[in-house]
Amino acid sequence: MTGRFKRRARSGVMWALILLGICALVFGRGLLQEDETYETLHVSAIPLSSASGGNAIPLPYIQWLQSDSVQELERNSIGTALVTIQARDYAAASSDAEVRLVDDAEKGSTVLSWEGASGWLEWEVDVPRDGLYELSVEYAPLKGSFASVVRGIQIDGAYPFEEAARIVLNRAWKDGKTPYDKNQIGNEIRPIQQEIAGWRTAQVADYGVSSEPLRWPLTKGRHTIRMMGGREPVAIESLTFAAAKPIPTYADYKQSFGELAGKQDRQWFQQFEAERFAAKSAIGIQTQSVAEPYVSPDPKGRLVYNTIGGDRWQTAGEWVEWDIAVPEDGMYAIDLKYLQGYNGKANTYRTLTIDGAVPFREMLHYSLQANDNLEIRSIADRDGQPYLFHLTKGTHKLGLIADASPVKPAVIALQEKVKEIAAIDRDIRIITGNYGMGSSMNLDTGRTWEIKTYDPDIDTKLMRIIEDMKAIRDYVNGLNQHVTDPTTAISSAVNNLEELLDDVNEIPNKVQMLSDIQASLGTWMKPMESQALQLDYIVLRSPEAKPDLPEPGTWDRIRYSTVNFGRTFFQTYDLKDMNEDDAITIWVQRGRDYVDLLQKQIEQDFTPSTGIKVNVNLIPNPDVLMLGNAAGDQPDVALGVSMEMPVDFAMRGASADLSEFPGFADVESRFNPGVMRSYKFDGGTYALPETQSFMALFYRTDVLEQLDLTPPDTWEDVKRMLPTLQNGKTFFYPAKEFAMPFYQHGTEFYTADGMDAKLNDNSSIEAFKQWTDWFSKYDLPKDVPAFFNHFRFGDMPIGIADFNTYIQLQVASPEITGRWKMAPLPGMKQEDGTVARWSMQPTQSAMIMKNSKNKERAWKFLEWWTSTSVQAQYANDIESFAGLEYRWNTANTDAMKLLPWPADDLAVLMEQSRWAKNMPYVPGYYFLGREMDFAWNNTIISRMAPQEALEKSAISLQREMLRKQEELGFGPQSDLHVPVHNHPYEGSTP
Repeated sequence: MTGRFKRRARSGVMWALILLGICALVFGRGLLQEDETYETLHVSAIPLSSASGGNAIPLPYIQWLQSDSVQELERNSIGTALVTIQARDYAAASSDAEVRLVDDAEKGSTVLSWEGASGWLEWEVDVPRDGLYELSVEYAPLKGSFASVVRGIQIDGAYPFEEAARIVLNRAWKDGKTPYDKNQIGNEIRPIQQEIAGWRTAQVADYGVSSEPLRWPLTKGRHTIRMMGGREPVAIESLTFAAAKPIPTYADYKQSFGELAGKQDRQWFQQFEAERFAAKSAIGIQTQSVAEPYVSPDPKGRLVYNTIGGDRWQTAGEWVEWDIAVPEDGMYAIDLKYLQGYNGKANTYRTLTIDGAVPFREMLHYSLQANDNLEIRSIADRDGQPYLFHLTKGTHKLGLIADASPVKPAVIALQEKVKEIAAIDRDIRIITGNYGMGSSMNLDTGRTWEIKTYDPDIDTKLMRIIEDMKAIRDYVNGLNQHVTDPTTAISSAVNNLEELLDDVNEIPNKVQMLSDIQASLGTWMKPMESQALQLDYIVLRSPEAKPDLPEPGTWDRIRYSTVNFGRTFFQTYDLKDMNEDDAITIWVQRGRDYVDLLQKQIEQDFTPSTGIKVNVNLIPNPDVLMLGNAAGDQPDVALGVSMEMPVDFAMRGASADLSEFPGFADVESRFNPGVMRSYKFDGGTYALPETQSFMALFYRTDVLEQLDLTPPDTWEDVKRMLPTLQNGKTFFYPAKEFAMPFYQHGTEFYTADGMDAKLNDNSSIEAFKQWTDWFSKYDLPKDVPAFFNHFRFGDMPIGIADFNTYIQLQVASPEITGRWKMAPLPGMKQEDGTVARWSMQPTQSAMIMKNSKNKERAWKFLEWWTSTSVQAQYANDIESFAGLEYRWNTANTDAMKLLPWPADDLAVLMEQSRWAKNMPYVPGYYFLGREMDFAWNNTIISRMAPQEALEKSAISLQREMLRKQEELGFGPQSDLHVPVHNHPYEGSTP
């Protein structure tokens, strides 16, 4: 016993020492990481190209400012005169500019009303002397969508710098109601956002590149100022070019007001809730609900919108304003309780304004360091000494503007390096004959290369790129005083490039590495610019005041979690528990905001007009509906279900045939017949579409113009453009999109009775061959994780994408606004000269359950819900909650025309909608996608003949269809009446 005890004791001591060593190592490493510092580099350390972009391709603003001609103008800018242009005095306008002069009561003068977003206007102006001028615009947004107004400014026929093509004139928004309404269980409901109408004067700025207003070069003499159309209608009163107003340093600012410090009540402070904002520049900046100790106000187990921002306030230029008030003149400190942990250890920047002006230079792109939880921190200098702000007695506007200008030079430089890597990649592929994006099928791996024979400067190019990327990495690390995910990616790219530099003759065999580097760096460019910030509250205080507002520690969090856990035993958390017995029940598979708005619209409209009460419940996923149906716990109506689910349920007798209800034909006429195909089975119709997606052709107008290419109308046009396009760029086609070529070739996947697969006829084989030829013969990229990123950076300037890409381009890529367009899909030219553009247009659905005891009342609800007026109101209201990201792409063709689509985009959507042809669903349908995937892999990867690969998949699909038909009780003589749809829908015209 004693020996065993000693051995156990020695073993215990040994493990204790090991654990202590690990703890010491981790703790020591943490200390080292905390103590590690990085040299703060000046922006001049970043390798930015200084080459002239010319009029056709202007330089980015940051590089333009550094040019010799601009530096000379800046030296002459002192005392620059004021030049004001009355908008009504325009000299010329393009034929497509919808402009008129109107008398405005608020201004008491005649103003220019630009009621479209197309065309251009010009003014002639005499400038008294050379200089760099700031531009102010007095404007009022006209009724349009929920987006900001965008225009471009040219001087004498050219954009002086790249950002001049996109100047933003913001709308202003506020909550439509405060305090917020609550639902039956006490959760708050975000209100519809209300636009703050009226005239605004804004200095033209781009906080993506500069914290100060943009400077415009004007020499002495006469100039033509042209404003280019972009987005949204606007009224304009005047444009003013003026000298920049100098912003004092904090030392000078404090010296001006320093005698006021300490004169006011020394213990005064006031807490202002951040979610109670006065105005914001974008609907997408949302209030958020947070539950943690000492958050204000405490939600106490409910959904309470007690903060604002987060990842919904991250785009440069987006601002929020609050009304703040002080009891007397004095100098005041400002504290923020914020969370800034959305982008690793990277800093976030805000430019602070008081009453619309930056008080001193240190408030330009003020740095907010990353943290892990909501913390209270003063707006202070590097030594932690709070800055003091002069405020007079009364109410003021405090503004915070998202600002990415400190990091933008690194992003621009990194984009240039990616282009240089792409050029090397392209050259290597041309030398070796290994064309395409990431392809290696043409590479002779047994060949020995002497790359410097073909490109003598290859090692010099690589060394320069490596050194430049190290400088970019060091600059960003210096900004953040931390290694971040983007700089880790840059370091990894540097290591890979150094590996290639070690033996340049091996580059042909490792050319995929160059593609991988480009993809990796491209992934991190957008996060580098992200400026996400979440605010709980703002504290305004006298310099000596110590509010001692609590911040949580570990035990506070444990206690708070325990209390919240205890609440779960007596608080109601599910709306289902509040359901009324005499009401119809609706389950919705969408986000909470969608459900809250639907409930509100029902209470305001449907129930008062019909007397039918409705219980609306949120379900997290479709499994709940399937499990509920199996258990006998199901709703009367299900909304937001996938396109295939209604017929899937119908095969099992679980969904109701809507065609049996009165007035069905009139309700069905609201929708495209090609879309309704997916809801028809065995003579019945089992759902109605709610939303309808689309596929379209997206293209970069600027890139195609540079390449002298035009958007293709047919697939033959696509083939003709590829030789020019694939010189370092390419066309994107979704690799798994097989329905489009089949339907455009006029073939179907199933026989008319729905009992057999139909993949062996000549049309199907031709369609399959066209689909696979894009990747084997024409070498289109087979695996593209994010077409959106490649489209932004221009290496895939044209491609086929869906509605989500449209939203991304509108919301997340402001830098290319006005430089891309959408067009109908390329198609197959028919004998009569028309172009068949058939494609799937996926939907979300509304269906009635077969076992519902309230079918008639449920049908009344679907009649109301899918009507034009209700769909249009719901679409506009949901977009007003959170902006374009929430665009409700209604399937009601008449309601679609009432939404705030740009006219050109709506025309494209209506044209493509004519060619909607959705998949019919038959027993075993789920095998079709799988087998087409197998056939594609067999053809592209295994090099099987296309016809053989398709026939193999057809046999497998037929086998599964027969098995499923037997399971569901369908025999050889059954006829499922697959709907025929061979003519474009003529009801979808704008």
